[in-house]
Amino acid sequence: SFVSTHLYRNVTKHAHVYLLCLHHPNFECVVDPDDPYLEEEIQWSLFSNETFKLCSKLSHPLGSTNRYGIYGSSNGLVCISDEILNFDSPIHIWNPSVKKFTTPPMSTNINVKFTYVALQFGFHPRLNDYKIVRMMRTNKGALAVEVYTLRTDSWKMIEAIPPWLKCTWQHHKGMFFKGVAYNIIVKGPIFSIMSFDSGSEEFEEFIAPDSICSPSELCIDVYKEQICLLFSFYSCEEEGMVPNDLWVLQEKQWKQLRPFIYPAGSYGTIGISIDNELLKVRRDFLRGVGNLCLCNYESKQLLETGIELAIITYGEIEFLFAITYIESLVLLNNN
Repeated sequence: SFVSTHLYRNVTKHAHVYLLCLHHPNFECVVDPDDPYLEEEIQWSLFSNETFKLCSKLSHPLGSTNRYGIYGSSNGLVCISDEILNFDSPIHIWNPSVKKFTTPPMSTNINVKFTYVALQFGFHPRLNDYKIVRMMRTNKGALAVEVYTLRTDSWKMIEAIPPWLKCTWQHHKGMFFKGVAYNIIVKGPIFSIMSFDSGSEEFEEFIAPDSICSPSELCIDVYKEQICLLFSFYSCEEEGMVPNDLWVLQEKQWKQLRPFIYPAGSYGTIGISIDNELLKVRRDFLRGVGNLCLCNYESKQLLETGIELAIITYGEIEFLFAITYIESLVLLNNN
């Protein structure tokens, strides 16, 4: 009861909130033209949500020097695993505040290899428990979904896959909100949002608005406690400005709101901040970094935070700006 009251207070008041960002150790991308296979160093760190100053650098709880990815955070807990996921990638639920972690057991449900694996982690308020949703797909389109429950420390394979998911489809960005995993999927010319409730184990599909025509410019997040879609593709009537279209999911229907509007430039969209501002990254490809910016919905002004994120390239076309919010995290003095 005390823990629940404490967490609820912190979350509702946005107390002890940090930005968890991926960056180069000295905020400079080091590239050796004589060694194209040199792997650049990157670092996860906590930054103040108010001053944007560096608060603490994080290292892997097992001391590993390999790169790792973050697949969700909730109530001060962070889910980490391999940067490039496989079906047998080890997963850790980590509390950086007290430097403790737990490792879910390896699943015994999987006996085939999958070409694509997605992980999502979060808190299910109705069940008062933490969940991990792992979705796996073969190159022939077969889908498998597993759910890990922290309280029972066990995995469960979801047997009932709806017919509309038993087809060839592509998975894109996703997020976890109030116990439900949401994912953008593309089935031929159709863009839709797949939701999976980790408690009731039910799937739902929400067809995206007709004006959405490119997955690369589409982002899913939470705006004012509602699932939202962000899409930046069309031009703006205001000279020198660019719109980011915004829809929210209300009563299982998409409702379009007034777009975010911001000054034109080489910006990428990350999502929505915890204060309901638009998270943008101004790309600096020469230096290999992205400058984190906040766009205010009302003033249309961009605030440069001074945080320089690492740009990670997979192949030649995909760029990843890694950032998430972590709430209720109290940094303890090492002494």
